[in-house]
Amino acid sequence: MHTIHASGIDIRYAVTGSGPWLVLSHALGCDLSLWDEQVAALAPHFTVLRFDSRGHGGSSAPGGAYDFDMLTADVLGLMDGLGVARTHFLGLSMGGMLGQHLALAAPQRVASLVLASTTSSYPPEARAMWPERIHVVAEQGMEPMVAPTLERWFTAPYRAAHPEVMARIGALIRATPPAGYCGWGHAIAAIDTTARLGVIANPTLVIAGAQDAGTPPDMARVIAQAIPGARLEVIESASHLCCVEQAEVFNRLVEEFLGAKC
Repeated sequence: MHTIHASGIDIRYAVTGSGPWLVLSHALGCDLSLWDEQVAALAPHFTVLRFDSRGHGGSSAPGGAYDFDMLTADVLGLMDGLGVARTHFLGLSMGGMLGQHLALAAPQRVASLVLASTTSSYPPEARAMWPERIHVVAEQGMEPMVAPTLERWFTAPYRAAHPEVMARIGALIRATPPAGYCGWGHAIAAIDTTARLGVIANPTLVIAGAQDAGTPPDMARVIAQAIPGARLEVIESASHLCCVEQAEVFNRLVEEFLGAKC
């Protein structure tokens, strides 16, 4: 693990492997360890750069609302600091939202995009949930988020069969700085890229878990239909964290897509 000062904050990151650059961006309430199984599969073929997003893990967690201009600047600052001129980008959930904004802001820096378990906008009823979540975390910390988040992120059979994974991911959620969760919550609630996605020319793979209620396949379909030439893959028997629940299938889809782009 290393830390670099970029975009006005300290960003914790890790670099593994060799080959073309591949940046991995994790979900809300996680850190770069979310990608352990992906790194094992991808590092033989790529120089994998994963990092703790602003407000998460070992990166700085300033207070206040975050926005995607700020969060995109974080990634570009990290890339600039490490001399990464151009990279493949894989983002899940809020990381997928970040990937959309990165491709819109700096398309020349993105070789290809993998957008997993994510959305380009929320309907009003889903958007309205975020102020309540932010309020709860600001008042009570992360503990009230742990159990309901795990229920949303994994299917019931998987949760029952893998208590050790629930303990590991639950610990990540619990350890997330409340300021980071709340800061990102403001950015996530405001996401609205759908009308702009048509200008993205980067090769794009969109992945959804078939049982993901938070960012269901229909949301992924909107993204895939809006980005010219994008491909959609729906992973069966998986909810939001499909990179964990169905790691083997997820890794194969990513490897096949990225292999064709190198």
